[in-house]
Amino acid sequence: MPTFKERDNVPKLFAKLDAALAGIAWEVIFVDDNSPDGTWEVARQLAQTDPRVRCIRRIGRRGLSGACIEGILASSAPYVAVMDADLQHDETQLPKMLALLQSGEAELAVGSRYISGGDTGSFGSARLGGSVFATNIAKKLLHIEIADPMSGFFMLRRDRFEQLAPSLSVQGFKILLDIVATAGGKLRVVEVPYSFGARLHGESKLDSMVVLDFLGLVLAKLTGDLVSLRFLLFALVGGIGLGVHLVTLYTALGLSVPFAEAQGLAAFVAMTGNFLLNNRLTYRDQRLKGFALIRGLLLFYLVCSVGLLANVGVAATVFDQEPIWWLAGAAGALMGVVWNYGVSSLFVWRAK
Repeated sequence: MPTFKERDNVPKLFAKLDAALAGIAWEVIFVDDNSPDGTWEVARQLAQTDPRVRCIRRIGRRGLSGACIEGILASSAPYVAVMDADLQHDETQLPKMLALLQSGEAELAVGSRYISGGDTGSFGSARLGGSVFATNIAKKLLHIEIADPMSGFFMLRRDRFEQLAPSLSVQGFKILLDIVATAGGKLRVVEVPYSFGARLHGESKLDSMVVLDFLGLVLAKLTGDLVSLRFLLFALVGGIGLGVHLVTLYTALGLSVPFAEAQGLAAFVAMTGNFLLNNRLTYRDQRLKGFALIRGLLLFYLVCSVGLLANVGVAATVFDQEPIWWLAGAAGALMGVVWNYGVSSLFVWRAK
């Protein structure tokens, strides 16, 4: 049960689970990303009075998929379910899902909004359109057959999950899509209709970044996981940085700044922009704030200095051979991409 700022929902959800799973041995693991409202405290208070409740408080890590993976791997139960803590998933369908898995009819039971008997409930037109569009993209590009691969409500055999876990992304929100795509059609899947409920407390965690996560996940799976979702986001930021680099270089040259100095300035501006965007997008689950942001930026400058020197050196060499400013600038900027990604992951966003 991944949670973030769901303090008021936790007790209500526990009561609903207790009623829905009467006669069934069960436990619930709340995986909380250090919610500022103290969601983890509420979950721990429940755990002190009922051994069926467990809580994992994550510090310095965020993201629904990663929380789900940690929670599932922390369980020894033969069957594991994933659902949100916002009371929008129908807990009364859990016994039906369990029966499908125990009978061997399915290895994965998916709560579906898009089959007969299912309903998207309180979805607004924009969210419904986005969900349907994402579903169609996933089904066509990744050749997924289930009707609702974007569902966040499902149950599967833990041993099958253990086999797939090393290939799953800890980033993003669509862990079911990741599971099904990674399995490559080798999971027996049955869909169970349910109606998506209305949120009673808290607020939705979905934002515009979910779109980038989704597209990155699709691209990662299309490449057979040769590149990670994080690297794809880093590359996207790098593409934006390249544009910033070239605009800065063009402006500096227009002001009669010598090429080598102009290239150095452009690299500095682009590097600063890349750091800020990566902190906002690529590494938002490890986002640096306050003094840590300044320290991270200075460390980023330091560890990328080698890449900067190579950047300027390659660009100057290319410009001497072929004085085409944009070609030389692009060659220099691209030179540092792999280096910058490596040191960013190893040093900057881990130095917290």
